[in-house]
Amino acid sequence: MVMANPFEGKEVWFGVGSQDLYGEEALRQVAEQSTEIVDYLNATGVIPVKIVLKPTLKSSDGVKQFMVEASANPNVIGVITWCHTFSPAKMWIRGLEVLTKPMLQLNTQHHMEIPWETIDMDFMNLNQAAHGDREFGYIVSRLGINRKIVVGHYTDPEVAEKIATWTRACAGWDASNTMKVMRWGDNMRNVAVTEGDKTEAERVFGASINTWAVNELVAAYEAVKDDQVKAIIEDYKAKYDVAPELLDAKYDSLFIAAKEEAAMINMMNANGCTAGVDNFEDLGALPQLPGVGPQRFPSEYGFGFSAEGDWKTAVLVRIGAVMGYGLDGGASLMEDYSYNFVPGHEMNMGAHMLEVSPSIGTIAKPRLEIHPLGIGGKADPVRLVFTAAPKKDVVVVSMADMRERFRLLMNVVDVVEPEGSLKALPCARALWQPRPSLKDSAECWLRAGGSHHTCMTTSVGREAWEDFARMAGVELAVIDENTTPREFERELELSEMVHRLNNRH
Repeated sequence: MVMANPFEGKEVWFGVGSQDLYGEEALRQVAEQSTEIVDYLNATGVIPVKIVLKPTLKSSDGVKQFMVEASANPNVIGVITWCHTFSPAKMWIRGLEVLTKPMLQLNTQHHMEIPWETIDMDFMNLNQAAHGDREFGYIVSRLGINRKIVVGHYTDPEVAEKIATWTRACAGWDASNTMKVMRWGDNMRNVAVTEGDKTEAERVFGASINTWAVNELVAAYEAVKDDQVKAIIEDYKAKYDVAPELLDAKYDSLFIAAKEEAAMINMMNANGCTAGVDNFEDLGALPQLPGVGPQRFPSEYGFGFSAEGDWKTAVLVRIGAVMGYGLDGGASLMEDYSYNFVPGHEMNMGAHMLEVSPSIGTIAKPRLEIHPLGIGGKADPVRLVFTAAPKKDVVVVSMADMRERFRLLMNVVDVVEPEGSLKALPCARALWQPRPSLKDSAECWLRAGGSHHTCMTTSVGREAWEDFARMAGVELAVIDENTTPREFERELELSEMVHRLNNRH
């Protein structure tokens, strides 16, 4: 039960712009130096996909062919462009207009230092990326194409790190565009934030969101073989501190929980789904509201999950899990529950009745327990109980359906240890100090219409989500240490005008 590597077999193509004006010798050097740069970036080991250098782009037809092939290749998740010499921007127009993959503009050069005593016009003609990249940047901006821009010498570690973050966002965008979300039943009655336009979500994010009857899940539950259930229970025992009664008097409850997990995973795999969502108000003949199974969706399978029919957060959790693959931490459904308003100790407590994932990191080994649940009308559910481990620069991200468009909202937070035992709280939880402060963060979150459901990612931070939002072309409102409520309100007003005028979403 290990998440499939989302970077396996994926590539980023590297297109170098030049022209025939400077002659064959210059073009030979362009190819050689471009090879050195790509080889160096691949050798850093921080970029999770292979960067593939393609032949130097010297004409409009060549650029268009490069962009068409990149767009059509399902293994290509992004394109990096760099203009080694002066590359006339009109030759890029036809190609840029057909590109459908995310793009990064790399503003670098082969030499680090100007050769003060030997520089001549031959050197200048060959090494004029500062010239070429600005010509290229003009046409990309004129065409209104969103892209990531990374500036610096290619040996600067920050350059590789930023490219790595962008490739993670590319993988998230690829996962979004190939995602199928399985909804067991509809969303929780009378709740606003779990509603949304599923058709528009598929147009904007590429995710296909559909419903399967709970009766189908019940049938899948009944079809699960005992061997699969027992294998899952052995996995529980290996990874968690299992309450003794679940291995004795309450073993039947543990068996049911594992069988429900198996049924959900079997059904999702059979239908090619990578995110799921259920609703405690629509459980049919299921014996328990699924708890430990959904908690393990991100940690064990890399799947997204959210509760109460909230498919929007399930989409975000899947994207977060993919972007953070291979890094410390993970992604999980989170829900704002309670504030600590004690001066100097202000914090927010997030939790959920059952479904927070241990993938985000835990202070101690998660404990598998059984407790009564006052809603759902089913048998006592089995769930993992833990407290999230402290970590700085974590983000919580929400997706809001703002009538004519989607808005992503992000708050940068620091996860902290609780100031008490929380021993009577029978669910998973996380405590965090939101930036810039609890009061200002909460005011801005309310102003932006952010959901009480969020995706918390402790693996990737704000930059990956900013890159993702740019790829999707959706609004992203950010609350961080520099935010003030007055300025944030003004930014929302300006952003709304931009997105209304843009009329894309």
